[in-house]
Amino acid sequence: MKEYDFYIVPTPIGNLEDITLRAINILKSVDLIACEDIRVTQKLLNHYDIKTKCISYHKFNEKERVNFFLKTLQEGKKIALVSDAGTPLFCDPGAVIVKELKENNFSLTSLAGANAVVTFLSQVPRENEDFIFVGFLPKTKSQIENLIKKYKSTDIVFYDSPNRIENTLKIIKATIPDANVAIGRELTKIFEEIIINSVDETIKHFENNPPKGEIVGLIFRSKQQDNEIDIDEKIALLKSKNFRAKEISLILSELYKLNKNEVYKRCLT
Repeated sequence: MKEYDFYIVPTPIGNLEDITLRAINILKSVDLIACEDIRVTQKLLNHYDIKTKCISYHKFNEKERVNFFLKTLQEGKKIALVSDAGTPLFCDPGAVIVKELKENNFSLTSLAGANAVVTFLSQVPRENEDFIFVGFLPKTKSQIENLIKKYKSTDIVFYDSPNRIENTLKIIKATIPDANVAIGRELTKIFEEIIINSVDETIKHFENNPPKGEIVGLIFRSKQQDNEIDIDEKIALLKSKNFRAKEISLILSELYKLNKNEVYKRCLT
């Protein structure tokens, strides 16, 4: 099997048995394992009797570690990168070093393995294959609303925390009242739960059953018919071209036989 200088190695998102034989062999054979939290990674290594030395590599020291890693690789040693759970570079550190490796002509490869998004979506029936993954949702209500409106024509997949999800669902409801959602938590663990329901019923569920564990969510695409005009999208486009509200209301009312006053009101929201 071909050898590489640098390996990106997925680790289990919950169940320690969700690791490949190749991942175990790579982690045993490399000279150094770069990880977010040594304490977390050490639990996995101890479980599989892996003795390889670890070094911390997280979002606060990414740039500082780059030169050290390049020097280590120049010495002919091999490095594996892991995150606390799942696949590195999916809302986890790694982009900085991968960019430097490619620019410095070091060989690297990524192993197949655990990923929360894939694990979640494989349990959620969808009408279309396409989706947008936005990582962790923004912090403010207006940012979340704008994101939902921007991508409402496709399925939106996101990460969230248990202490935020109820508020997130309420924002989704306020933005798309008839939205359907899917929420997955504690994936691969004993108390794994996948909920697929209306946003209303999902809110009620979590009000009665406070959520625990990391969360992956999906907002199903709007049920808007293909031939229905997306007025908000048209307004946004015309605004980007510096048309004023009165001009936009006149243009859209003429083109699509809409009420000019209603369009004008929507321009101001």
